[in-house]
Amino acid sequence: MPVQLERLRRRDTGNQVQQSGNSAARGEDSNVLFALGLLQKTAEAALGEGLVKKIDKTKGTVTLAHGALPNGMPPMTMAYKVKDAAWLDKMTVGQKIRFATDPADGMTVSRFEPAK
Repeated sequence: MPVQLERLRRRDTGNQVQQSGNSAARGEDSNVLFALGLLQKTAEAALGEGLVKKIDKTKGTVTLAHGALPNGMPPMTMAYKVKDAAWLDKMTVGQKIRFATDPADGMTVSRFEPAK
C-alpha cells in the first residue's frame, strides 16, 4: 500500500474517533475519503507491463522483461521477488502481466494481474 494512502487511512480513522458531529468535522472526513479514493485510483493505474521469462519457485522469484515502470525504473529484464509465493503458480512463462513493485525496495512484485 502506498505510504500516502496508509497515512490518510490512519488520519481518517482518527477523525472518525474524534468526530464531534459538527459540519466542519464531517466536511474534513469527506475530503479525506475523497483523497483516499483518488490515491487508490492512482495506485491502481501505476502498473507496469512485463513478460514472464522465468519462474523460480525455489527462490520465490519471477524474471520479467518490462518497459519503463511508473516508479522510474528503465526497461530491462530482471528477477523480482514476489509478495506471495502462491502467485508463482498463477503465472506462466510467456504470459504478459501488469504489475507493481513495493515502493520500499522496488525489487518485490507487490501486485499483479494478467494483461488484457
